[in-house]
Amino acid sequence: METTSVALIGGGLIGYSWAAIFARAGCHVRIYDASEEQRERLPGLLKAQLEELEAAGLAEDAARAIARISVSDNMAEAIEGADHIQENGPERLEVKQELLKEVDSLADEAATISSSTSALLPSALSEQLAGRHRFLVAHPVNPPHLIPVVELCPAPWTEEAAMEKVRVLMQAVGQKPLMMKREIDGFILNRLQGALLREAFSLVEQGYARVEDVDAAVSDGLGLRWSFMGPFETIDLNAPDGLADYGRRYREMYANMAGSEAKPWSDALLAKAEAQRREILPAEKLPARQRWRDARLQALALHKRDQDEREK
Repeated sequence: METTSVALIGGGLIGYSWAAIFARAGCHVRIYDASEEQRERLPGLLKAQLEELEAAGLAEDAARAIARISVSDNMAEAIEGADHIQENGPERLEVKQELLKEVDSLADEAATISSSTSALLPSALSEQLAGRHRFLVAHPVNPPHLIPVVELCPAPWTEEAAMEKVRVLMQAVGQKPLMMKREIDGFILNRLQGALLREAFSLVEQGYARVEDVDAAVSDGLGLRWSFMGPFETIDLNAPDGLADYGRRYREMYANMAGSEAKPWSDALLAKAEAQRREILPAEKLPARQRWRDARLQALALHKRDQDEREK
């Protein structure tokens, strides 16, 4: 990867996790936090985190990665010359708006600016920015240095070039960028998580199951497949003729579970999803992919058994 300079504004849990991600991939990183106490703690936190990653085989040469990181005493110093700035401030709209105005005024013209927000829309964060065309949300999953997904979400005025530049950067440093077409509350991940949590709480509230059994339904059931494939691939491999076949078999059941206002998945929607899956996996390769799934599940079962035994 071409050497890139990254500025991190905010050095809390997400901020120093980002620092480890960028530094272990070869980027030069400058990190700034408004708290002097946190700035003093950061070198020790980063050293411990990168050494732990190296011991686990998830980073090479922690000492060299640590040497690529510097803690700045002021924001201007951190941002000067940065190719990309990642904001990790408090999750409050007014605070982030003011912070991003300062970041935007200090950043080089060609730099991209992202926020790690998990709930605030990019349009609300950037509508007052002079450089709003180069701003987007880059929402990671905590802890980012161990979970690679990062949601890239544009505001209505975000230029495609900015989205592409951040996508390439995230991919280069080992993250898995999800490219959103437009903004929506909760982005992708929290909307999916929210749907599952609503049903989980409902099952407990109505006395159908206890908390531990709902958790086990995911950790020892759905989550095993979901650890290496998503909901569309899961159902694509769960019916003889793929996704659309599954949808036609079970759409009435899912609509009934969802309540009176829910409508079964339409033929048009099933056709759209089916077409997108077939671009990824031709129909004739479904049996081979099912065997791949089973091999991954076998390996995961062995791993979980070994971990359980170690914990005992």
